Amino acid sequence: MEIAVCRNGRGVDFDETLARRILSEGEIDIIVDLKEGENIAAAWGCDLSYEYVRINGEYRT
Repeated sequence: MEIAVCRNGRGVDFDETLARRILSEGEIDIIVDLKEGENIAAAWGCDLSYEYVRINGEYRT
């Protein structure tokens, strides 16, 4: 499944139910095309739940 949430630097209308279903998967790919050449980068992350972000947002390094 895939869904576009922005195009050409602007948000687009999208099905929030479908987005919620996609984001609840155990693993997702987020693809960003900046239209700036053929370079590729990869990043991995985990646990971006509200509680995790809240706890980590309470302190500064």
